[in-house]
Amino acid sequence: MTGKGLEDVIAAQTSISDIDGKMGRLFYVGYDIHDLAPHATFEEIIHLLHDLRLPTETELDNLNEQLIAEREISPFIEDLMPTMASQTSPMSMLRTTVSAMSAYDPDGWDQSERANYRKAMRLIARFTTVVAAYDRLRNELEPVRPNPKLSHAANFLYMLKGIEPNDEDARTLDMCLVLHADHTMNASTFTARVVASTLADIHSATTAAIASLKGPLHGGANEAVMKMLLEIKDVSRAEEYIKQKLAQREKIMGFGHRVYKTEDPRATHLRRLSQQLGEQMGDTRWYEISKKIEEVVMAEKGLYPNVDFYAASVYYCLGIPVDLFTPVFAASRVAGWTAHVREQYADNRIIRPESEYIGPRGRKWQPIEERG
Repeated sequence: MTGKGLEDVIAAQTSISDIDGKMGRLFYVGYDIHDLAPHATFEEIIHLLHDLRLPTETELDNLNEQLIAEREISPFIEDLMPTMASQTSPMSMLRTTVSAMSAYDPDGWDQSERANYRKAMRLIARFTTVVAAYDRLRNELEPVRPNPKLSHAANFLYMLKGIEPNDEDARTLDMCLVLHADHTMNASTFTARVVASTLADIHSATTAAIASLKGPLHGGANEAVMKMLLEIKDVSRAEEYIKQKLAQREKIMGFGHRVYKTEDPRATHLRRLSQQLGEQMGDTRWYEISKKIEEVVMAEKGLYPNVDFYAASVYYCLGIPVDLFTPVFAASRVAGWTAHVREQYADNRIIRPESEYIGPRGRKWQPIEERG
């Protein structure tokens, strides 16, 4: 007998990431996230997750060149984007576009290890391109071509807004990408590994991961948090608002976690980023509202904020539209998804758990005219 929702069941062995839920610690390939977040770039994390070690300077230069070279989307996807922008939600666009990318991938249906590595890098490089293009097209603006002189994070903000971001904003988003890059066997990563275990291609596994993240119990909490902050509007209204929600037995989004029994270590950094961004902008109200909500929820329910809570105000202050919060999360997590898919391929056995039957037994067939 196992816990509902496969709780405490080990579904795979991995060298990619690890969590100590009791102590509130997250590790990428043995490195504490508190060590990585202030120092590492997202590009370094991509190398770490896929090669299981931090890159040398030459290796990082080569990876940067590879990612920059792969940022442009194919004419097929370019032609598809206007329809996506006018007809679909952001996560539906991402799911469908990533699936469509497989049609014109230069490596075709080659399932070799090196081909899958190249496909992984293309996916990582192009997630931000399609998200930015989608947002500009739905606002009747021309998509902005990638800038090869900019980092992955800075280039996304540039493609989204049409102007180069300042160093502080670029580094803030870069740190967010670092913090969101992987998180052990969450629902979308598990989904990707299940699909990969059938030896389906990496685009199929990544598409399935996006579909899993699309569900509101996995992705979308950061968007819900920001909608709550916008509804509250002022810190003076926060305490009454939250207490009223709790009295009505409504869930406060962005609190509690399936694994962490103390503060989510990613929230520690995002709280600081939220405050810093607000101070840089001269408007700290979103941080102040968030901090008051955190205090009330802790006092009333004893719950800690998770990664989504302070990420909301950080993304908002960076000028990212609220309904793009989850696609931006995916643009980071694709680094982890693809690393897990490649790890699954490397030592594969099809994932096929047992089930516990709880239905009736011993029933006998009856002719249809005798069924009451």
